[in-house]
Amino acid sequence: MEQDFLLSAPITFLSIMATILMVVDALIKKSSKITFTLSWLTLGITGVLAAWTLKHNGTAFNGMITVGSFGAFFDILFCMGALLTLIAARPYMQRENLEHDEFHSLILFAVSGMMIMAHANSLLILFIGIEIMSVCFYILSGYMRSSVRSVEASLKYFLLGAFATGFLVYGMALIYGATGSFDYNQIFMAAQHELRFPSLMMIGIGLLLIGLSFKAAAFPFHQWAPDVYQGAPTVVTAFMSTAGKIAAFSAFMPIVAIVSPADTEMKIQIILAIISAATMLVGNISALTQTNIKRMLAYSSVAHAGYLMMGLVAISAHHARGVSGILYYLSAYLFMQLGAFVIVSILERSGEKNLEIEDYAGLSKRHPVLAALMTIFMLSLAGIPPFAGFFGKYYLFTAAIESGYTWLTIIAVISSIISVYFYIGLIVKMYFTEPNESGESTQQLPGIASITLAVSAVAVVFLGLMPAGLLDVIKLLFGN
Repeated sequence: MEQDFLLSAPITFLSIMATILMVVDALIKKSSKITFTLSWLTLGITGVLAAWTLKHNGTAFNGMITVGSFGAFFDILFCMGALLTLIAARPYMQRENLEHDEFHSLILFAVSGMMIMAHANSLLILFIGIEIMSVCFYILSGYMRSSVRSVEASLKYFLLGAFATGFLVYGMALIYGATGSFDYNQIFMAAQHELRFPSLMMIGIGLLLIGLSFKAAAFPFHQWAPDVYQGAPTVVTAFMSTAGKIAAFSAFMPIVAIVSPADTEMKIQIILAIISAATMLVGNISALTQTNIKRMLAYSSVAHAGYLMMGLVAISAHHARGVSGILYYLSAYLFMQLGAFVIVSILERSGEKNLEIEDYAGLSKRHPVLAALMTIFMLSLAGIPPFAGFFGKYYLFTAAIESGYTWLTIIAVISSIISVYFYIGLIVKMYFTEPNESGESTQQLPGIASITLAVSAVAVVFLGLMPAGLLDVIKLLFGN
């Protein structure tokens, strides 16, 4: 038991601290400064603990969770995303009069749910992690209680999320009926042999894929994303669209791996490939018509879920490059998407103003630093070298080709070309369009939010110029 707690220290420490922060919120009035300080200290220590457990590889608590390796890598990403979000959120929350005490503890509880998802070695543990994260997101998306759009976003997310949870639970029940276990390893072993109820297994896998596709905002379960991303506070949207998507794929990857040996393997590959292609096309084509920048980035996030699912196709085909491609792309995506949304939060004004793409006209003249940083993030999201997004797409595309899905890669390339129109279109708007008469004068960049922007921009450039460094770490950890 002592060894279990030691190796699972990142999860246990963060969960305990999140609970302590909740108590502090209840006992001390106006404790936002205290909880902010404790929150970033907690995330920093948790990240260090996760790095310490990276080289370990095993299970804890009777095999219910994994420790180190795969889960620890995701723990670092979760902590980094949450820490950068908290730093950027402080000036935003103060400006919007939203600095309530519970914000920081909700972020920590959401991260604890994500970590449980990444470390889950049982379908029951996976469900617990998903629900912890989801409940926090339901609350955070409606955090602007005086905004009708924010409350509406929270209600839509909750209703659709509850509906998707039904698919998830029913799929888990059917898989249990087919294999007699919730444990990943036992499900994998059962799938390698002739199942007594193969039809239950097939239906269960399908329902499970539906539930996880909802969390990843993959087509056709993406309808909630544009409305929720637009209505939620912008810094919350930044966190949900990055750390939330990373958590979804941390759950998706082992699920695809354990069900691949089943007789339905080829069907799973084809289903994932079709979902991937449709998600890329729908996301990018829908983004073309958006006039609101949050909705444009929301549909962009949907499209990136499609790119990531190419890696799942490779994993289901037992190709090692699928794992490394997804891990690299998720690392890059964290910084480029988070950085873009943080800039949106800085430029946003009370009453949800300055959120139209037209409001970015002439931004280079009003605020050249923000325009330059947004250009870096847009070019990376578009997959243009030498930024991190280019190499992320390259690794996923080659993984799909080597898995025998050249047609899927062709669709991905076409989708990427489509995305260039709205990514570069924003850059053109910032640099080659005259400012609107109503446009605001040059503003001073909030000091603390600039930390998040600087880290994100440096990471996007660094991962693009030296992608081999992160890939070497991934290969060392996972042997891919």
